[in-house]
Amino acid sequence: MKVVINTNVILVSVSSKSKYHWIFQELKAERFDLLVSHDILLEYEEIISNKYNRNIAKLLLETLDFQPNVYYITPYFNWNLIYNDPDDNKFADCAISGNADFLITEDSDFNILQTIDFPKVSVLNIAQFKQLIMNNSEATVY
Repeated sequence: MKVVINTNVILVSVSSKSKYHWIFQELKAERFDLLVSHDILLEYEEIISNKYNRNIAKLLLETLDFQPNVYYITPYFNWNLIYNDPDDNKFADCAISGNADFLITEDSDFNILQTIDFPKVSVLNIAQFKQLIMNNSEATVY
């Protein structure tokens, strides 16, 4: 399963004290493939640095760099599907370019993607993603 994860989800999954840390653990256990672009990694770095610190951000990026299930995508076209927050388009563009199965987010600005038939981007929230992961027989129960 190939997914793009919005920064708001990465942010809450990094800390081992978070109830959403299972997302990061499942990524490290290679239970899904993560698609990222250069712009997405820059945003991860900026937001994690601001919320935690630069060292945590650096560790996250190094972890992603060495994970065999993290794939770097270069979107060559900007679809501009999200007009409420155009900065979020980098996630949709990565999902489309990488043929992702899902885009994982808790941001309501992505709801517009559910109304667009082409290009199709399937959006899941954290609870839906957890259910999908749990349905995988190899997943660890958290």
